Amino acid sequence: MIRNTVQRKVCHLTTVHVRYDTRIFVKECCGLAKSGYDVTLIVADGKGDENMNGVRILDIGKPSGRIKRLLHYHKIILRKSLALDADIYHFHDPELLRIGPDLKRKGKIVIYDSHEDVPRQVLDKAYIPRFLRRPLSRIIEKYESKIVSLLSGVVTVTPNLERRFLKNNKNVVEVCNFPKIQEFEVVDSQIVAKENAVCYVGAISKVRGVLNMVEAMRFTNGTKLFLGGKFENEGLRGQAASSKGWKNVDELGFLSREEVRATLEKSVAGLVVLEPTQSYVDSIPVKMFEYMIAGIPVVASDFPYWRELIEKEGCALFVDPLKPEEIGRAIKTLVNERQRSAEMGLRGRKAVLERFNWASQEDKLIAFYDRFFSL
Repeated sequence: MIRNTVQRKVCHLTTVHVRYDTRIFVKECCGLAKSGYDVTLIVADGKGDENMNGVRILDIGKPSGRIKRLLHYHKIILRKSLALDADIYHFHDPELLRIGPDLKRKGKIVIYDSHEDVPRQVLDKAYIPRFLRRPLSRIIEKYESKIVSLLSGVVTVTPNLERRFLKNNKNVVEVCNFPKIQEFEVVDSQIVAKENAVCYVGAISKVRGVLNMVEAMRFTNGTKLFLGGKFENEGLRGQAASSKGWKNVDELGFLSREEVRATLEKSVAGLVVLEPTQSYVDSIPVKMFEYMIAGIPVVASDFPYWRELIEKEGCALFVDPLKPEEIGRAIKTLVNERQRSAEMGLRGRKAVLERFNWASQEDKLIAFYDRFFSL
């Protein structure tokens, strides 16, 4: 809905995410611009400035490495941000928490968008020595909580995170990362159009279940796995490729949004078998709902919260994500029982069209913004 009031200036900030990030740019920035806000997105990718879909994108240049980004780029993005003199500053990276109080002292509305449970994620980072993980997690949570208490508000993605941040800031809203239904308006529901294949699309890491997914393909009687995304590192790819199930994997690499849609349309089912880490068991994985809106059933980790979310929709088979043979059996069931799979897919799509979609969350974000101007 376009406003007839004074146009408010909004600045979204990230030094980590890509400029066309689905949540930041496609959903939030474009949605806010469409609703009447003057939106600028500041990124750090070295690809230059541009205007896209009503959003002005400003590039502060790509850092030469992670250390330089951590040590210097918060200062660069702060200077660039202040020069814009926006009404609202909305940042998306935990490493930018340090500039939040600086922006707030200038009398600005400052919002932190917490996409993930960072303190809990630290507990599962393989590159951090095990003896350091728990104390580091506590330090990060204490720091995050302190900074959040100084900001105007917080946007987050799950009920669990919303409850945690409400302890330190009264202005918190859960904006779930549900899919935009417009991306999947045309779904080929004909069973004959499906290949003898299932898919996984997203970041590829051990904790996201790649090793168990690949191993599970041994138990599927030749079903193919379309694997879309970038491996966390070459060592992990080597591990996956050494599995006997790798011969049934079609490695697709990074996929555009159109390529994602095409991959889902030709797959019988989608896999989201994340390992049971502290940060995942209460998560709401966007891929699960993208599979659903694409009209395909889901093979999902058997987490209580996930069952609570979608079991009643009758669109998923739940499995122990650490047992490849069990994952394989679920895949085989869906591939062999195509009519059942098609019916499950239609039920999942209906659930997203009615409830689990971005339009409902966009309304919550806009209402959250509007609240600050009515105080």
